[in-house]
Amino acid sequence: MSLVNVLVFFILMLIFMAIRIVKEYDRGVIFFLGKVTGVRGPGLILLIPVFEQMTKVTLRTITMNIPSQKIITKDNVSIDIAAVAYYKIIDPQKSVIAIEDITSAVNQISQTTVRNVVGQFSLDQLLSQTSSINLQIKNVIDGHTEPWGAEVTAVEIKDITLPENMQRAMAKEAEAERERRAKIVAAEGEFQAAVKLGEAADIIALHPVALQLRTLQTMAEIATEKNSTIIFPAQFMTTVQEAIATIRQDTHNNPQPPAENQ
Repeated sequence: MSLVNVLVFFILMLIFMAIRIVKEYDRGVIFFLGKVTGVRGPGLILLIPVFEQMTKVTLRTITMNIPSQKIITKDNVSIDIAAVAYYKIIDPQKSVIAIEDITSAVNQISQTTVRNVVGQFSLDQLLSQTSSINLQIKNVIDGHTEPWGAEVTAVEIKDITLPENMQRAMAKEAEAERERRAKIVAAEGEFQAAVKLGEAADIIALHPVALQLRTLQTMAEIATEKNSTIIFPAQFMTTVQEAIATIRQDTHNNPQPPAENQ
């Protein structure tokens, strides 16, 4: 009876060792006596106990932080850059056979690539062309990881730390740029106002009475809210008298015919 129990226990152990369950996002690389026989999964997998072993590999996208590191740009500015990379396994068999620790390898090659690529650009280019630099870093890393069965989907520079003296210099530059734009806008406004005033002066020169009418209109606007005493300058009164005399003279020289009796 004890021998039967031992055999049953042994058989159950073999069955337990033979049954494997691989999830939808995993794949199993199968080794038969140390030799790769293929990739299985997902679902229920039966292995030959003792003779077959399985190594699981995830196919999900892995988010990997690239630690902050000091980099000297092309224009000799020392900055700290941190980035993040996204990659996934596309060939489980290569990721197990071609390299020992793919996560560590991708991390190391990412740090080296970020340092080498960023060092080829100046600080202004790094701040203004971040998208193209990210794409270039991604392509370089992807070229290294392809033989390992991994694909880099994206690399993003997430933090750029500048020295304090460089931050102050950039703040002064930005302030100077804003002042320059403000002066240009003010100058353009003065120029447009001068052009309009010149056109108005040309129109008034053709009609001298128009200046007096404009003056009267301005005075009327001033006196709308409160009772005001308006003092007319002597030159203004002389001009008004001359205008009245001119109108009378025109009327005297061109008398209107008398109306006919009905």
